[in-house]
Parts: sequence; structure tokens; C-alpha cells
Amino acid sequence: MFAGKNKLKVLLVIVLIVVLAVAAFFIYFMTNVNSYQEKVRNTIISDIDISGIPDGSYIGEYDAGLVYANVEVHIESGKIADILIIEHRNGRGMSAESIVDTIISQQKIDVDAISGATSSSTVIKKAIELALLRE
Repeated sequence: MFAGKNKLKVLLVIVLIVVLAVAAFFIYFMTNVNSYQEKVRNTIISDIDISGIPDGSYIGEYDAGLVYANVEVHIESGKIADILIIEHRNGRGMSAESIVDTIISQQKIDVDAISGATSSSTVIKKAIELALLRE
């Protein structure tokens, strides 16, 4: 009978440890999500005069926590000729990568976000902006 009580105590301790670990992970995850959402929400895209940027290729990256983009922007004759997405870590924001086509066609960075991929769109646009500001 004594051995049965000890086994029950051990089982309860294990269950308690598992519950505490799950709770700690949940709190950690939610803190990261809130931090990421705040960073994306506060991201400002500057208006850059692309016509004044010398021809060349420019690398930029932006990390918002859960979403990250690394891009290469090619400038020719004062225009955005091409944008390559070198790396894009995202949740469900893969569709945001099509934003580069809109940026190239409109020749400006601050274009409308891709529906359903707003955060990834913002991160990609910021990476492009930062690439062109490093020229």
C-alpha cells in the first residue's frame, strides 16, 4: 500500500511539472507573438527617391521576430529593375513575396500589402527600404 502512495505522488509531481512546462512555453510563445505584432505594427516605410540611387545591387534585411526577410534590390538608370528575395522566414505569409512585382511596377516601396500576408508584406518592404538606404 505504501508503494502505491509513492507512485501516485511521483505521478502527480510529473503531471505538475508537465503542466508548468506547457504553461511556461505558452507564456513564452505569446510574449514573442505580441512582441512581433508590436514591431510590425510600428514599422514605418520611408518614401525614398529611387531616381537618385546609383546603379547597382543593394542588400537589405529586416527581422521582426517571427518574420524575417533578406532581399537584393537591383537599380538601373534610377529605377528598380529587379528584387530578389534571398530569404523569407514566415508563418503563412509566403504569398507576400509577390509584393516585389507591385513595387517594381509602381517604382515605390510603400505599396498596398498582400491580403492575408500583411506582416510579411511589411517586413519585405522594410528590407527593401533598408537595402536602398545603405547605398
